[in-house]
Amino acid sequence: MISAKVRGAVMCAVLLLAAACSGGGPAGERQSARDTPRAGSSDAGKNADGDVMTSKNVRQVAHVPRAAPLDGDMDWNTDLAFQGDYAFVGNFGGFTIYDISDPKQPKTVSQVSCPAQQNDVSVHGDLLVLSVDEPRSGEGCDSNADVRDWEGLRIFDISDKKSPKYVTAVRTDCGSHTHTMVPAGETLYVYVSSPGPEPDSKTCPPPHEIIQVVEIPTKSPKDAKVVASPEIFPDHQDTDFAAGCHDITAYPEKKLAAAACFGDGVLLDISDPVRPKVLQQFRDTENFEIWHSATFNNDATKVIFSDELGGGSQATCDSRTPRTKGANAIYDLKDGKLERRGYFKIGREQQEVENCVAHNGSLIPVPGKDVMVQAWYQGGVSVWDFTDSAKPREIGFFERGPYGGGGDIAGSWSAYYYNGYIYSSDIREGLDVLEIDDPLTDPAKKVRMPDFNVQTQKTY
Repeated sequence: MISAKVRGAVMCAVLLLAAACSGGGPAGERQSARDTPRAGSSDAGKNADGDVMTSKNVRQVAHVPRAAPLDGDMDWNTDLAFQGDYAFVGNFGGFTIYDISDPKQPKTVSQVSCPAQQNDVSVHGDLLVLSVDEPRSGEGCDSNADVRDWEGLRIFDISDKKSPKYVTAVRTDCGSHTHTMVPAGETLYVYVSSPGPEPDSKTCPPPHEIIQVVEIPTKSPKDAKVVASPEIFPDHQDTDFAAGCHDITAYPEKKLAAAACFGDGVLLDISDPVRPKVLQQFRDTENFEIWHSATFNNDATKVIFSDELGGGSQATCDSRTPRTKGANAIYDLKDGKLERRGYFKIGREQQEVENCVAHNGSLIPVPGKDVMVQAWYQGGVSVWDFTDSAKPREIGFFERGPYGGGGDIAGSWSAYYYNGYIYSSDIREGLDVLEIDDPLTDPAKKVRMPDFNVQTQKTY
């Protein structure tokens, strides 16, 4: 989701979109929401028909609605992270920790009220990091948005999951739209991605052709600080929307990172995490509007870049929008260079009142195959196979009808696979747990991960 800094430009853009989306996709079946196990109180009925639709190989096994104090109209669920038997869900109002030891019966362990946009979350050891991409009166959770003096990262101690404690915060230029962890022994480096600049802003002055590197000593996190601001654009960025980066995915084992920087895709060498080096910078102005995120395949021979056409607020999954826009571009990495091979976009026609575009997803750890699960806002959750880079195909899905009858921003913000199940953070509806039973994905059920932060990939 694009922040307030650039949302206005995105919403005002004139998009002359021709060509047609092809139909197709797995045959679906309706599953009554009343038949789905639920934890907590139900807010069923907000959807047009009260039902969800799934492919025959996907079923919803649990649902936890948003709950007070994180259930206000603008308390949107955002990103997800995992550690052991716990799931961590960011929210514009703070974050929630769930016990997922039984994925079919998630239980709320604690909720922390700490308002900010957008509170994307990651976890490392006893530390939780939140991205704050909104100028506020101060670094603490008691700050407000009336005075616009500070934005950046907040850090919490989560050694006691029932009682997380605020530790400190780090101010960063233009805040932190998203962030990426690069662990290095007892030091945790965090790459901060943020759009900008904002002329006359106290927190986001021009120019802004950079990412920022925050160093967090894991034994003394209160001493966290910005240690580098590398300029990663050898050819200066030039877009109608923003400079800086939207998202960076690091693959420390491969010493690589892929950065989605609004108008650019960038491949980085992170052998020295404080001094990333640009290996390749490229654009696709014909098909991509906003380079949103990146995902390596397991052996780092491919990278998926997504396009968040319309900033996440528009209906782009319809027959009026070209199949290459608001989609995923599949690049093969050969001889150190990325070459585009194909595109993937869900083929299920969405209504004109449903915001829908490629958003956050992760690999499903199938040995020898390239399979991904991904959120598409009101397009739901898609499972797709890109083993053949030129011929990707959807193999499963989950989606609801239009939220509130249509017209509201809603749907799945992030959908990730973790230890046998898919977890979807739905902006309005809460946490969904899905299970896929398919010969292609079944081998993934044998893969166990001790933790998972999607922007920091690990070999499975």
